[in-house]
Amino acid sequence: MTDRLRITGGAVYDPANGVDGDVRDVCVEDGRIVSSLPGDAPRLDAHGMVVMPGGIDIHAHIASSSVNQARRILSDERTADPASPPALLDAIARSGSGGTVPTTFTTGYRYAGLGYTTVFDAAVAPVGARDTHAQLDDTPIIDAGFYVLMGNDAYLLEQVAAGERDRARDYAAWLLGATGAYAIKCVNPGGIESWKRNVRAVRSIDDALGMQGVTPRAIMETLADAANALALPHPVHIHCNNLGVAGNVTTTLDSMGALSGRRAHFTHVQFHAYAGGNGKPWASGAKALIAYINAHPEVTADVGQVMLGPATTVTADGAVEYLLHASSGRRWVNVDVELETGCGIVPYEYRDAAAVASLQWVVGLELFLLSADPWRVVLSTDHPNGGAFTSYPELIRLLMDRAYRDERLRGVNHKLLAGSALADGLAREYTLREIAIITRAGPARLLGLADKGHLGAGAAADITIYARDADVAVMFATPRYVIKAGVLVVEEGQLRRAPPTRRLHVRPAYDDAVMRDLSAWFDRYATIALANYPVSPPRDAPVPVGAGA
Repeated sequence: MTDRLRITGGAVYDPANGVDGDVRDVCVEDGRIVSSLPGDAPRLDAHGMVVMPGGIDIHAHIASSSVNQARRILSDERTADPASPPALLDAIARSGSGGTVPTTFTTGYRYAGLGYTTVFDAAVAPVGARDTHAQLDDTPIIDAGFYVLMGNDAYLLEQVAAGERDRARDYAAWLLGATGAYAIKCVNPGGIESWKRNVRAVRSIDDALGMQGVTPRAIMETLADAANALALPHPVHIHCNNLGVAGNVTTTLDSMGALSGRRAHFTHVQFHAYAGGNGKPWASGAKALIAYINAHPEVTADVGQVMLGPATTVTADGAVEYLLHASSGRRWVNVDVELETGCGIVPYEYRDAAAVASLQWVVGLELFLLSADPWRVVLSTDHPNGGAFTSYPELIRLLMDRAYRDERLRGVNHKLLAGSALADGLAREYTLREIAIITRAGPARLLGLADKGHLGAGAAADITIYARDADVAVMFATPRYVIKAGVLVVEEGQLRRAPPTRRLHVRPAYDDAVMRDLSAWFDRYATIALANYPVSPPRDAPVPVGAGA
């Protein structure tokens, strides 16, 4: 290995810096991109290849206590997909298992093998943060962070009920720092707390949820305002009410409208984009939803594409998991996390013969293909809920290759596809530039990561080099080289090194007065002591707040 490397001859796709397939050198020194190197610097020949920044997954489930619970119940996957240790040159390699929820070491190896260098776990209960850090410590190569769950914890709901928005903001700031998290995550706002009381649906975002003044609208407003007042790099990350329910596009549009003018990120919007309901058949609501997003630049989203095949649904939204279990008859786990959230897990398969699964597959593709701004609608499958992250190359082919997409469309169940934009012949094909945006530059911008997702001077030297192939799924599944922080991780298609990782987190300031109230509240109501929540600070410096403001 060397501290310097000049990558020569490749077609560079670096949308953040306006580079669209230009053949140019990329220079690396001491783990960073630099503008130039001496002529005698070591070279890596990338002639005929495609050079992009390392991939960034804005929304996945890889390291929470619920993910570990999923691993426990998926013994059949461990048997079916054993993962032998790679032939590493600089570290002890670990075996594991794959499937839809790979073990920790396999998760890192397989992400790196696809050219991804940064991943965020999207839903961690505060009391489970210590466990998540331990899992991320065991996940090699990829830099990682997580979003901490709020929006259903009893203390926050009391602040919403009392109109104490400043205290709610300080509580959010303390919780982010105490848990070593990166952003605020809001799942089914108020709906999980209602589910604990056997209320199984939220009819409207203005429904009262057991406390005067507490509605999904008020919860979302409180958390969006907290994230923006704290100038967090990433805005509040919202999983809307009524996931997976026919007609839920109305709830989603109402939720976006409630936060009009505020920065907010809406996640796995495919699962929230269904028309129908109230006696009407399921249908696509993608046109209406993406029209709203296109018209409102403060709104950003990831898609949560369903990929036909096996998946495991893992979510803090226990209510929807109960419905999925009841409708499918599949085994399940449902857990109440004290004072904080819930957890549901159902192993699942999206079958092309199934009408609803086919509709879900179509809706996600419509959201991508009707998006006017790839910087604001980025790639995810809500791994492993819509499909494993290992399906990303197949998804990229669906976006880039209309003939292949049309062939796949002919093979699905068309019962619910009347009026679908995709069934009516959407012709758009993504370019390599657009793929670089939705998998790299866009997520980096939405996350406020100034040194990720681009190849300009000063950026982290996270680089993926692909050999061109007529089948773009093959191309994106088998990068020829992957460089992580200047270290050649994948060499000639083989995983060879596992460099140190970074923990991406924030530590915003707050008024210490909130701790007196919070301590008294925990002493009165909780069985888990407040002192058990803070984790040891990650070894890496926090990402500065203000980056995303």
